[in-house]
Amino acid sequence: MELQKASQVSKDYGISTRMLRYYEQVGLIKSLRQEDYAYRVYDESAVSRLRQIIVLRKLRVPVKQIISILNNADAVEIVEIFRQNISQLDKEITALSTVKSILMRFAEEINEKADVNLKLIGDEALFSIIDTLSFPNNQIKENKEELSMEELNNASETLNKMMDKDVRIIFLPPMTVATYCARGEGCEGKANDVINKFVMEAGLTKIKPDLRQFGFDCSDGAIGVGEPSKAYEIWVSIPDDMEVPGHLIKRKFNGGMYAAHVLRTWDFQDWRLLKEWVDSSDKYDNAWGEPRWTPDETGSGQGFEEQLNYWGNANRGFRMEDMQLDLLFPIREK
Repeated sequence: MELQKASQVSKDYGISTRMLRYYEQVGLIKSLRQEDYAYRVYDESAVSRLRQIIVLRKLRVPVKQIISILNNADAVEIVEIFRQNISQLDKEITALSTVKSILMRFAEEINEKADVNLKLIGDEALFSIIDTLSFPNNQIKENKEELSMEELNNASETLNKMMDKDVRIIFLPPMTVATYCARGEGCEGKANDVINKFVMEAGLTKIKPDLRQFGFDCSDGAIGVGEPSKAYEIWVSIPDDMEVPGHLIKRKFNGGMYAAHVLRTWDFQDWRLLKEWVDSSDKYDNAWGEPRWTPDETGSGQGFEEQLNYWGNANRGFRMEDMQLDLLFPIREK
C-alpha cells in the first residue's frame, strides 16, 4: 500500500484532518514525514488502525476506552471494557422502552380526550418514573466525528453555551513577530514546518525563551468548522532588532484584548461557542477585523490559535502529543 496524505485519508474515511491530528495527539495513530515532503502521510498500519478506531467509535466506545483497547494486550481487560458498554446499552434499552410506553400513553390520551393541555406531563408519579431513567452520556454527537466522552462529561455545561467561567480575558502585549503564510493543501502543516525550522536554525529558544507562537486561517472567504484551510499563517515572536530570512515576513503586532479559551478537542467547535459568548457579552464587543498589526496583507484583526508552552514544545522536538492550543478571540470593552 502506498503512503497516503492526510487529506486523502480524511476524504476516504469521512473525518477531518484535524480529527486525525487529535487521534495522533492522544497516541492512537502515528503519521510519517518523508524527507523534503511537507505533508503528513500514513502507512498501511496507521490506516488499518484508523479503521479500527472508526469501527469502535461507531459502536459508541469512548475514545478513552479505545486507547485502552488498542494499546492493551490483556484480553481480560478488553473483554471487561466491552461488558461495561454492553451493560450501559442494556440500561439504555430499558430506558428507551419506558420512554416509548410513556409517549404512546400521551398519544392515546390526547387522541381520546382531544385535550392538548398535556396535564399528564405534570403528574408527580410520572415525574418520579422519568427521573429514574438511565441514559448514557455518550449519546451526544457532533456530525460523524464524536468528541471524547470524558471531555463531553467534563464540558456538559458548555456544549450548548459557553459560560463566563470558561472564558479568560487577557491582553496580548505588543511584540515583533516573524511570519510565514502557506497556501493550498496541507497549508497549516507547511507553515508550521517553516516557522519551526526557523526557530531551531536561529536558536530562538535560547535568544528569546519567552517566545510565543500563533496561527490563524487567512483563507479568502469563510471556512466552515472542520473544513481544511486554504491559507494559514504562523507567527513566532522575535527580538525587535532581529533580521529574518527573505521567505519570512516581519510584522509589528500592536497588542490587544482577547477572550481566551483552551481548545478541548480537535474538531474546533469551541470557536463557534467562543464567538457566541462574545456576541452575547454585556461587557465586551466583538472586535474581529479591528486593525492590530502591520503590514496586514493577510487581514489584520483575526482571532488566533496560540500554541501553549511553545518553548517547551520546541525543545522536545515539536511532538504532536505535547501540543495544546488556546483560542484567542479579539474583543474590546463596551
